Amino acid sequence: MKLWGGRFSKGTDALVEDFHSSISFDKRLYLQDIQGSMAHAAMLGKQGIISQEEAEQIVTALEQILTDIENGEVEFDLGAEDIHMNVETILTERIGDAGKKLHTARSRNDQVALDIRMYMKEEIKATKALVLQLCEELLALAEEHQHTVMPGYTHLQKAQPITFAHHMLAYLQMFRRDAQRLDDCYRRTDVLPLGSGALAGTTFPIDRQFVADQLGFAAISENSLDGVSDRDFAIEYAAAASMIMMHLSRLSEEIILWSSNEFRFIVLDDGFSTGSSIMPQKKNPDVAELVRGKTGRVYGDLQTLLVMMKGLPLAYNKDMQEDKEALFDAIDNVKKSLLVYIPMLKTMTVNKEKMHGSAKGGFINATDAADYLAARNVPFRESHAIVGHLVAYCEQHGKDLEDLTLAEFQQFSPVFGEDIYEYIAVDRCVAARKVPGGPSVEATTVAIEQGRAWLNQQER
Repeated sequence: MKLWGGRFSKGTDALVEDFHSSISFDKRLYLQDIQGSMAHAAMLGKQGIISQEEAEQIVTALEQILTDIENGEVEFDLGAEDIHMNVETILTERIGDAGKKLHTARSRNDQVALDIRMYMKEEIKATKALVLQLCEELLALAEEHQHTVMPGYTHLQKAQPITFAHHMLAYLQMFRRDAQRLDDCYRRTDVLPLGSGALAGTTFPIDRQFVADQLGFAAISENSLDGVSDRDFAIEYAAAASMIMMHLSRLSEEIILWSSNEFRFIVLDDGFSTGSSIMPQKKNPDVAELVRGKTGRVYGDLQTLLVMMKGLPLAYNKDMQEDKEALFDAIDNVKKSLLVYIPMLKTMTVNKEKMHGSAKGGFINATDAADYLAARNVPFRESHAIVGHLVAYCEQHGKDLEDLTLAEFQQFSPVFGEDIYEYIAVDRCVAARKVPGGPSVEATTVAIEQGRAWLNQQER
């Protein structure tokens, strides 16, 4: 008979049994469920709601059940519906009536909310740890490539010269914000819902703060209705995970392009590439492509959670059982993606010469030519037009700006002098951009130092 079956005159239909059960996926919450139950039992004993002897008997039995689960000696029962009922059923089978008292002053509604929050606290920390490892690798690449000049792009068209360090530092900023979002999510997850009961608390004299202290929660929920029905923290994690995946996907897109024969900016290590079953020459960037693909999957997990919650009245509704599969999927995929990405970046080879050579074409120094005139008192809009005419002239004659003779320059403006060639050299174009946040060695050195200082402040 079901633990909740007293009101019912017949058993659950077999189809409903299978449809209703969540043990196939919520069994991963066994540790949190048992830890939460141990703290709850200790509190019940301390408050005299059950005897101290019964509380100790429950805690000892739960410790043994935990050991048995971790040793693979427990087979969960589909008929017991979920991890909570499975653990309670096993407990009652082992210690009898004392086990039946564990659920005093709580509901599965606040119990599952507790389990998910406990689980999420660990997963948020694990996700952030991987994000920080990725930031370490981005900083290492930046430190190594402060002098590696490459083209910067807008609209996927060559725009201005930068360095590979500057490019990697842009991604550092993205993942730094991701880490901050995870910190924010953790603070709002670190709230104990146990004690909310089914929706209206309990008449028993429980000590919620004792349980919060036992389980390491920073606060207790302030409203019992919200305590059992809130899944904002899960949605917030899925949103943060989606942002992480978006940033990984953007970098993946660039890695895919850079590793192509058309770019040849990087070479991925053989251990992080795959081949073709028919074309023997192929070396495919499958890791980057799969991360790009999994990004859509994590977005889907976020949408599942948002749509699931959007029409639910207070408090708990069975729809909320659907939170776990989407949440677990988001967790698993973002962690797997980060885990494989870090060594992929660490082992890739950067083709400095190819990057530098590519930075010399495509009139990438045109803005600097305009700046040259503007620095000599030619209004910038006029300078912009002059250089635009120069570029059109070069295209007609198959030349780059640096190929023009001084006479050709001066056909468009007499302000041009011999120093124009030094001014528009790509290395000088990069070195001159010393503004904070820019690509020069001076600017990237400061950015690397700031990034390193931030990383050193993070809890690991």
